[in-house]
Amino acid sequence: MSKLLNCTDRDILDMFPRLTNLGASSFGEDADTFGDTLCEVIDDAPRGHRLPFKQQTVNELRTLLAYDDMDLDRVSWAVLSIDPTVDPEEPPNWGSFPSLRAFWSAVLHVFENDPEVQAGKEIDRSM
Repeated sequence: MSKLLNCTDRDILDMFPRLTNLGASSFGEDADTFGDTLCEVIDDAPRGHRLPFKQQTVNELRTLLAYDDMDLDRVSWAVLSIDPTVDPEEPPNWGSFPSLRAFWSAVLHVFENDPEVQAGKEIDRSM
């Protein structure tokens, strides 16, 4: 049974503020400005964010992936402006994921493996 059954979209957006931010930027309606393929957009998602944002995103993604598929769908539709499970006509060769769980797992993998998250501290990129 859905744990989020009685939650409004606003409640969900408040529960997942970092994913909401990604949905409004990297995974927003103009996601193709962040990469030529969906995988490139995912790989680029941590860039431009500070360590606390990245760590909070990892926590939100772990929480999200602990939900059942019904709740995962509900959260995804609330925070995303794209459907990562369909292969859109534009841009060509954009790519898609077989499920929302696969999509969010890929996003989690990228954030968990970010060098700053791995090191547990911000890295000065100018060095």
